Amino acid sequence: DHEYYLPPPAPLTESLADCQTRVMGCFEDTIAPALFDEEGLPVPPDDRTIIVVAHANTIRSLIAYFDEVPEDQVSQIYVPNSVPILYRFERTTRKPVSTKLQSSHGGSHARWMISSENHQIVRDAVSTGGMLTRALFDAMDVTQDRALCRAEIEAGVRELMKDSEHETQSDCVVIGLAKKLARELGEDETITLQEFERRTALAYEGLQCNESDFANEEPFP
Repeated sequence: DHEYYLPPPAPLTESLADCQTRVMGCFEDTIAPALFDEEGLPVPPDDRTIIVVAHANTIRSLIAYFDEVPEDQVSQIYVPNSVPILYRFERTTRKPVSTKLQSSHGGSHARWMISSENHQIVRDAVSTGGMLTRALFDAMDVTQDRALCRAEIEAGVRELMKDSEHETQSDCVVIGLAKKLARELGEDETITLQEFERRTALAYEGLQCNESDFANEEPFP
């Protein structure tokens, strides 16, 4: 009996486009003023941080706007569960200032913000012999053709999740990167070991941590 209800064949839920329209209205009316304009707050606009906690499609809509993602690639945006995503803005232009990194939707200013402990876990995972390199590739390559398709990576992720049920939260970030790799692949696309390792390295670059935690470490190759 809702006033906006329409009988079939009308959809029972909103589309991603409808969600984007609703989310961007909220951003322009509420979030952007609080981030860029509102006076009299304890923190000046240039030092202000706004936290948005929402469902994946809401976050996906914001990422699409910030990264200027073409409409046909919005569905490819990967939103990790329970991992903060950081954007830095220039106040006068209201545009992201972080360098764009390669992503499933062409390029993103976003950084995954994780603890130094989790950052080290992922760093180890993408290093030579780590969980997200050749060992995982070989385990996922069930057809033994030296190439992975999306279905093989998704099956491998499910196995990782089973193995990690009783492990620490750090494993969730590693699994999140594996899920990201799967989502970035097209339905009929395959990748070699070299490409698999290149993409895991790119995913690592998109992580954000407190630089002081690694001040005394050698740069990651």
